Amino acid sequence: MRIEKLLALGLIAGSVFLGGALVAAPARAEQSAIKALDTDNDGTLDLNEVTKGAEAVFDRLQKDQDDTLDRKELGSRLSAKEFAAADPDKDATLTKEEYVALVQKLFKQADVDGDGKLEAKELRSKAGRALLRLIR
Repeated sequence: MRIEKLLALGLIAGSVFLGGALVAAPARAEQSAIKALDTDNDGTLDLNEVTKGAEAVFDRLQKDQDDTLDRKELGSRLSAKEFAAADPDKDATLTKEEYVALVQKLFKQADVDGDGKLEAKELRSKAGRALLRLIR
């Protein structure tokens, strides 16, 4: 009986640990993005920092050097619906300007307090999570 109780407690403790790790993972993603892009070291991301990050990601993803990104190059960063909405000329590619415009739109949506800076809490919003996929 004693061994069964110890095993049960071990399973419970393991579940709590796993649960805590799963909850902590998103917070680390936001902090990691802030740390990587926060050039003024104020603990937040402003529009300029996010734009520079988006431009760097665009350049990195662009494999065929045609100055555009297609759905294949973007991978899972955008759904088909999101891609179509970000492609105003409907040419099935995003130019750097279109990509940056989408990032700036998401930035403004995530900046719920309107202070021009994104904190980790704001990056956990739907728009913030979408933004993170495009700047990392």
